[in-house]
Amino acid sequence: MKNTSSILHITSNIYTAKVMHHRLAPKKHSFWYRVYMFYIDLDELELLDKKLRWFGYNKFNLFSFRDSEHLQLPKENPDKTKNTRQHLTDYLKENGVDAAPLKIKLLTNLNVLGYNFNPVSFYYCFDQTGASVCCVAEISNTYREMKLFFFGKDELQGDTFKKITTKYFYVSPFIDHDDSFDFKLKVPTDTLEIKIDDLDKNGNLFFISTLKGESKPLTTRNMLKYFFAIPLIPLQIMGMIHWQAFKLWVKKIPFHPKAENPELQRNVYKPYKPQIK
Repeated sequence: MKNTSSILHITSNIYTAKVMHHRLAPKKHSFWYRVYMFYIDLDELELLDKKLRWFGYNKFNLFSFRDSEHLQLPKENPDKTKNTRQHLTDYLKENGVDAAPLKIKLLTNLNVLGYNFNPVSFYYCFDQTGASVCCVAEISNTYREMKLFFFGKDELQGDTFKKITTKYFYVSPFIDHDDSFDFKLKVPTDTLEIKIDDLDKNGNLFFISTLKGESKPLTTRNMLKYFFAIPLIPLQIMGMIHWQAFKLWVKKIPFHPKAENPELQRNVYKPYKPQIK
């Protein structure tokens, strides 16, 4: 990890954003809600812990970041002595990228009063000139399983990482495991614009999701402001997921239990292990 004493000011920030989901088939279903997300420079974690009253790094606070909640390698018996940047460095090396000189910024939800749920986080990696090098999407389901999707320079078109790839992951009981994600991940600036659509096995678009927002300074004052604007946001997100799932069930959208087709759930990190009674 780089020496945070060399960092003169905080470059991490907050995005106030709006999430929109729109299902086109087999029946239409749409909703949207407001969120805020943190865009954290991984080299600033210790600095944020020192400078921001309501931020904790690997400890309890109003908002906190825990290394254990993100990528850890190897998949079996992960090395818990390494921090998130070190684990990501190992992962990027597997994908042919030397992360040592890179600035890595993570778009994610933080713990709120010790609780967190991250449907998706994004690691954006930049060289010393500020040019985009690669991106990693870290997608989680309600079982706390995780899957990573890597985007290299070949997927970078202008300022957006684009890729269509089969999921092979259980994200929603109302979407097949082997449908495809259509990623369009614009590199965050003063604005945030992310789009992840779903395509069926014939390549037809049936689900649209967007995340759009605006950058705000990461300050103690703003952390309190957004905490009270959307209290306990991780619980609200989890509740929203289950409420919308109930609505889809009422509409009789086809349901796919997690236990079905285990062969279609591939390369999963932190796999769920049900308790045997």
